[in-house]
Amino acid sequence: MAGAMKSLTWIKAVFWTSALYDLLLGLAFLFAADALFERAGVPVPNHPGYIQFPALILVLFGIMFARIAQDPIGQRDCMLYGIGLKLAYSGVVLFHQFTGGVPSMWLPFAYIDILFLIGFLAAWTGTRTQPSTAGS
Repeated sequence: MAGAMKSLTWIKAVFWTSALYDLLLGLAFLFAADALFERAGVPVPNHPGYIQFPALILVLFGIMFARIAQDPIGQRDCMLYGIGLKLAYSGVVLFHQFTGGVPSMWLPFAYIDILFLIGFLAAWTGTRTQPSTAGS
């Protein structure tokens, strides 16, 4: 039982960290996108909705990651959505980086998401054999 609790401790830490990261990143782009784009030397999209929608998706995923952190076993299925998000973002950015380039402002986020992707995959795998908390 001690091993299972130690396992859950690092899993919770990964998802709490991702929750905070995605919430703050989403809020930063929601409320300060123009400044972030200007600082990076990237033209601002021609409509704020192009920024606001993905920013709100990040906020929603951040909330979901907090839910997973609270109960990794009970919310294990939601880990797959997080894996999908991290794979999709890092995959798209790195594909474009290696096939023609992408503004450098997006690269740190892609590499950070690869780290989260690895953590999420390890968490998903690590919770596979845990006893269910359903009905507790």
